[in-house]
Amino acid sequence: MGKCFVFVNQKGGVGKTTSCINIGAYIALAGKKVLLVDFDSQGNMSSGVGVSKDKPTIYELIAGLTSPQEAVKHTPVAGLDAISASIDLSGAAIELVEQDNREFFLKKALAPFRDVYDYILIDCPPSLGLLTLNGLAAADSVLVPMQCEYFALEGITLLLKSVSNVQKSINPDLVIGGIFFTMYDSRTRLAQDVVMQVKSYFKDVVFNTIIPRNVRLSEAPSRGLPICSYDPECAGAKSYAKLAEEVMKRG
Repeated sequence: MGKCFVFVNQKGGVGKTTSCINIGAYIALAGKKVLLVDFDSQGNMSSGVGVSKDKPTIYELIAGLTSPQEAVKHTPVAGLDAISASIDLSGAAIELVEQDNREFFLKKALAPFRDVYDYILIDCPPSLGLLTLNGLAAADSVLVPMQCEYFALEGITLLLKSVSNVQKSINPDLVIGGIFFTMYDSRTRLAQDVVMQVKSYFKDVVFNTIIPRNVRLSEAPSRGLPICSYDPECAGAKSYAKLAEEVMKRG
């Protein structure tokens, strides 16, 4: 049965989608079958791997309007598939509120893929709302990208409290797969201090690999390519390759 990771951070702009795309791509390059699931109505992950946001999307899948096979789209990377998202997903949170077992729609939709893919990576919206709750209910492990700034320290506490609540009431098998730093600028004292504080508190939960601030990582999504296809020799690419290795070793 494949391993399912969910990328979560209620703060936007921390490299969550970029990390989901690139970790997934490097796992695929290692010979594994990987499915990326865009569960954010902005559809940035879909754009970042060059797949269409046309129907069927994840919305049609969780609504029972399409089959699992029809929902899957191929990316330019061999072994890396994706289920895209569109603005239609924004209505799903409203529609799900009054449904029974509303936290488990995504888990049910992804169940047929568990025996097909080695890894399923879910990209959630930057919030702790019902869509993210569905992601946490569907996953085995939570991966938390964290920007090296002061407010990130406050946000991580709230996020981990939410994960704890999910573990108690919805998904007792959910674990914290790891916290990793993104957009790191070694020239700033603040970035160094944040890394030191988080590592001293969370210890082994923190991944060793740190993703640097890198312009090529910002450019790649505009071409619809993971960094391994856009510029495999840049510092960002090499860092994500190492981080993907760590993720596979842990899970």
